[in-house]
Amino acid sequence: MTVVHEAATRKESLKAGVLRRADLARATGCNLETIRYYETAGILPPPARTDAGHRTYEATDVQRLRFVMRARELGFSLDDIRGLLGLGDGALQSCAEVKEKTEAHLTDVRAKIADLQRIEALLSRTAALCSGGDRPECPVLDILRH
Repeated sequence: MTVVHEAATRKESLKAGVLRRADLARATGCNLETIRYYETAGILPPPARTDAGHRTYEATDVQRLRFVMRARELGFSLDDIRGLLGLGDGALQSCAEVKEKTEAHLTDVRAKIADLQRIEALLSRTAALCSGGDRPECPVLDILRH
């Protein structure tokens, strides 16, 4: 297949809504390795393949991957995401399960924020003890050693 013919075939495929993995990556901002990992982990369904063995994707795969990426940005685990995806796939019976998972995750996030605020306060107090001069003694190192 010539380069010109391959490019024309690719444009036709894109018009028909068929994407290759690189196209899916560009459409979602997700890298190729992550897409492959999500396929292996069962987060993305196994893609169809061309006669040449290239993976092909559709608009629903773009939507699903964007959903996964947004859920990851919000800190949901892959197991949680599987459950959330199940709602759209008909595996969950109600929105109540999603709310329960979301509230549990929110509790975890709030605990992490509280921990980070404690760390910030400690670092702030510790940094204030150090003059930043050329002395070999450093109060920050002394605190870390004890």
